[in-house]
Amino acid sequence: MFTIGEFARHGSVSVRMLRHYDATGLLRPARTDPASGYRYYTAAQLARLNRIIALKDLGFTLHQVRAILEEKVGTGELRGMLRLRRAELEADMAAAEARLVRIEARLRAIESEGHPPMYDIVIKAVPAVRVAELTATAASFEPEDIGPVIGPLYDELFRRLDAAGITPAGPGIAYYEDAPEGGGRIGVHAAVQVSAPLRDDIFRVLDLPPLGPAAAIVHRGPMTAVLPAAQALARWIDANGYRATGHPREVSLECPADQDAWVTELQVSVDSPSAAPTAPAPRS
Repeated sequence: MFTIGEFARHGSVSVRMLRHYDATGLLRPARTDPASGYRYYTAAQLARLNRIIALKDLGFTLHQVRAILEEKVGTGELRGMLRLRRAELEADMAAAEARLVRIEARLRAIESEGHPPMYDIVIKAVPAVRVAELTATAASFEPEDIGPVIGPLYDELFRRLDAAGITPAGPGIAYYEDAPEGGGRIGVHAAVQVSAPLRDDIFRVLDLPPLGPAAAIVHRGPMTAVLPAAQALARWIDANGYRATGHPREVSLECPADQDAWVTELQVSVDSPSAAPTAPAPRS
């Protein structure tokens, strides 16, 4: 048998925690000395302790842990519960990491206010291009709503292209539009340039119309950090008397496995300065 201190070391828990488990009836000592009150545990009790700790880490309360243990959850079922919780924690970590990237991008945008843009912005004509695409709807244009939609769309699009033996003829082009149902929802289009003609029964094939004139800016890095470039483009359009006429297209010029090395051109159709509305003259 082990003393409570020895059992705590073997179980990687505190003595105080074992005393609490004893008081609540969750894990009783195998023997308690009637004279000294010392608690003693057996090696076999490590199995129950491991289950208690694992279930606690899954987010269950001690009351729920006791109920589960009394139902004698099997090793296989417990392993499945742990795997599910691990997947949830990994998803939470990924979401937290993406949130930190967005915060850093927002801070960079704030720091750049009042300073000359660090980007080269040009006006260019963008020709029509034939694409294959898949579409879906996002709840809003916020990155946390767009990201979980556009990524799986591209995964599925390239899976279908590969299954059909089709090699893209050019870069990926993501573009957006206000969804017909309104409410701030966004129609998300994951497209890639292809050669004509193609069957359109496994994805939609269409000719994207030309953009001209279009203001264009190049962003380097993951799309979760695109905000400074997007806002620099917006400021440039406004400062030069243009007016944006839609959501920007995102053209993936380079898209390696390392997202920090991504190169993406943002293209937004604009009205020429002469076509932009002017402010009314002040009243005399």
